[in-house]
Parts: sequence; structure tokens; C-alpha cells
Amino acid sequence: MKLLQESTDLNVSECILLTMPQKITLITRPTMIFEVPASEGYQLYSAILGVMREADESISKHTHDSPISSISLGPLDGKFGRSERPRYKAVDPSQKYELKIGITDPKEVEIFRSIIQPLILKERNLQLEKGDLRVEEVSSSTASFEEMVRSAGDFKEPCIDFEFKSPACIQYRNSKVCEMFPHREAVFHSLLSKWNAVCPDELKMSIEREDMARYIVEKPQAYETRSVVVNTVFDKVKGHARPIMKQGFVGRCRYTFTRDAPACMRNGIVALAGFAEYSGLGSAVARGCGAVAVRVGVMGSEVTERTFTARKLGLTKSRGSQAAAGTWPGARPHE
Repeated sequence: MKLLQESTDLNVSECILLTMPQKITLITRPTMIFEVPASEGYQLYSAILGVMREADESISKHTHDSPISSISLGPLDGKFGRSERPRYKAVDPSQKYELKIGITDPKEVEIFRSIIQPLILKERNLQLEKGDLRVEEVSSSTASFEEMVRSAGDFKEPCIDFEFKSPACIQYRNSKVCEMFPHREAVFHSLLSKWNAVCPDELKMSIEREDMARYIVEKPQAYETRSVVVNTVFDKVKGHARPIMKQGFVGRCRYTFTRDAPACMRNGIVALAGFAEYSGLGSAVARGCGAVAVRVGVMGSEVTERTFTARKLGLTKSRGSQAAAGTWPGARPHE
């Protein structure tokens, strides 16, 4: 991804008006050794909502109640220890763990602020069920819809590599049946629906599912199916919490185009691929499902990571350094 601006420390002279979509990267460290579920997304989601509620209860409620998946969470990425409990793992305070948060909601500025301000200005921890994650570093990047569309035209014969980092749970045509294979039609129709739900009206796309099936070729490189816990509810009959499960797939898949694929359709699909890193793929993305990493390149050459235009915002900050007012979205700079 081409960077138009390098990250810098927070500076009162830089008041950046954010545009959607956005991606926040948190570098965290546990305050002690404790266990987290193998599917930790639902606990992370609850922790993020708790942070948001402290800053702005109405935005926290909006994020939770929104039908358009306001945020997406990636998996907690780091080195885990073993746990004696099945389907659990242990976090270690000697290790750092990365968490990525995508924001695609039209109220992205308010959501961004409600996450960042408590974590940085008030140095709040992410409170999971068995322990806390202390946020040590925060950075953010953004790319507008216009930039993603414009960048897509740079690739004349594109190939797109998807890494499905957490189970992608795509329901087949709004049924209760989940796709268990990274089929081109399922993947890109899911992304198209997410894009059209939040993009400016003039950038809405109309790509038929039949054209996706006809002009896109998927080449799975390695994948497997998995079940994932997306929530827990209290079972009154059994007297304890029981998990709510979804099914999906993880792994890697390359997508290419037939020689007769229309250029406008091809460019639209490439733009959707870039959007995927912000929106996530499929359902339950706020609870850690459907996180992807995308690389786009040209057929016959090496596929390189981060090929989409994006701005890395001047919001990188280490925990414990002095934060200044006037640096947050919507804040006025000092005069």
C-alpha cells in the first residue's frame, strides 16, 4: 500500500479531518498471564464496546445496534501459551499482541474518537473476562472510497491474494447455510453488499453475481473449515453459559480474471478487495470473524503487499507519552 504520509507522534499542529474507511492498530500487552478463548473475538468486541461506552454511550449503542457492521475486529495476533482448558490459550505479559480494528460506519469520526480517547488520553485497558490488555501503542491509517477506486485502475492484469486470517462466515443468500469454500461469487458479493451500504451514492457499484462467476477465477492455495464462537448466552436449563457458533473457512486464495473480463468490472472487484481489510468479510466481523489481509499485483510479476493508496495518519503514539489536546478528529487545533 503506498503511503502518502508517514506516521508521526501526536502533534498539536496537526489536526487531521478523517475520512472513511479507517483502520486502527493496537499493540497490547497483558497485565498478567491469563486465558482467553481460542475464538477471542467476542471478548475483544465486548472490551471495545466498554471503552467506547465510557467516552460516548450513544455511539457505543449505535455501533452495537447498527445493521451494517460498524466495526470489524481482527484476531489477537501474537505468541500464545498452552492452556489446560480445551479451546483456550494463554497470553503472556512478556509478549506483545496486535489487534486491528476496521471502521466503515458513516459515523466513523465519532467511533474513532470514542475508541482512541479512553485508550490514549485516559490510558484505559481492554478488560477481558480473565484479565486486562494494556495498550502500549496505537496507530491509524485511512483510505477514502475515491482513492480505492482510483488505485484499482493502476492494475491492468491484476491478481488478488486473500489471506483469510479468521474464519470467514458467509451465509448463502441470507439462508442459515454458510459457505465453506472461498468461492469467488460468495466472497465478492459479500464485499459488494458491505461497500454499497456505506459508500457515497455516486460510488455505489452494480456488479451481477453471474458476472462475478463468469469473469473471476479462484485458485485456493490452502484452506480449511472451522467453527468459531461469536457469543455466549446463559442456558437456564443447563445453568451455565453456552456458546453460539458459526462456521467458516480460513486460509489463502488467489483470484484472477478471464481475458474477456470488462475493465470496469475488474476495477470494481480490485477496489472491493482493498475495502476488505477495513470491512472484514461475511458476518460477525465485529466479533473477530472474516479478517483478511489482501495483496494485489499484476499477472506474471510478484504480488506485493499493501498496493492500495492509503494515508497513515499522524496518530501513532506510545502509551505513557504526553498526549496533547487538539489532535483528535473533530477537535480544533490550538491557536
